[in-house]
Amino acid sequence: MRTITASEAKQGFAKLIDTASREPVIIQRQKRDVAVVLSMAEYERLTRLNVAEFQRFCDRIGSQAKAAGLDEAKLAELLASDD
Repeated sequence: MRTITASEAKQGFAKLIDTASREPVIIQRQKRDVAVVLSMAEYERLTRLNVAEFQRFCDRIGSQAKAAGLDEAKLAELLASDD
């Protein structure tokens, strides 16, 4: 992963895009990491991973709720209560 300054990114935007198509590029401002530029393919890969992980989380929580006796009727009752 390459790191460049915000000034370098601004002055060489075309080069930044070209580099990001091959590897993520960290952009620093005042020696602090402030952004990452990645290829669309890498962004889409990470998004798919996040969606899959969220689905696994929901499935796990749903299984635990079902095992604890929570069903759709009980959930509706809980959500409708004013407490």
